[in-house]
Amino acid sequence: MTTLFISDLHLDPERPAITELFARFVGGEAREADALYILGDLFEAWVGDDDPSETGRLVAETLHALSDSGVPVHFMRGNRDFLLGGEYARRAGMTILPDPAVVVLYGKPTLLTHGDLLCTDDLAYQQFRAQTREPAWQDRFLAQPLEARLAFAQQARAASQAHQGGLKAQGTMEAITDASPAAVAETFARYGIDRMIHGHTHRPAVHETDGGTRIVLGDWYEQGSVLRVTPDSAELSAL
Repeated sequence: MTTLFISDLHLDPERPAITELFARFVGGEAREADALYILGDLFEAWVGDDDPSETGRLVAETLHALSDSGVPVHFMRGNRDFLLGGEYARRAGMTILPDPAVVVLYGKPTLLTHGDLLCTDDLAYQQFRAQTREPAWQDRFLAQPLEARLAFAQQARAASQAHQGGLKAQGTMEAITDASPAAVAETFARYGIDRMIHGHTHRPAVHETDGGTRIVLGDWYEQGSVLRVTPDSAELSAL
């Protein structure tokens, strides 16, 4: 009895080895799981379900095969793939979860979130997030030609890198881009739970706080990262 959690894979045609690692994981260990949860940033960028990329096709086929084998696949949008919609979810055989969501794992309520909502000190990012989550903004964006959307994704990535570069130069990168302790405490209190699982920050760790246990998933830039939750334990490890 094991439920698997992954996030921040950032799958991209430029990193085929990681896509292959993901396919092996889904076709191997995940076939024996009770469920697979993907907590955002499955892709490096997602500009709409009409994107014909080979990586998107392979991921959809791989996940649908897992779902067809009897393992439920749950997906939560991240900051890189917040435009992933119902059409692609159907192609991949996965269910989209709201962010945040509370699920019961072997009798224990657990809050799941991508994690960017916890980074409240990064004001510039939070403003961008609020704008791009507006339905009207998304409708206007998705109405543009695919080439224009892909160009925007490249520009947004460059802007994000420049923003992070500026934070590094100021010496505030680590603090501002990490989860805010105040936001974490407020989230624990608001939902009345004592276990939280999230990604986004790329700082894999298990934190014990006054509010409860906060498990941070790792990214897949250089290797895989998976959390295995059983009725008795929660183990975070690299692949």
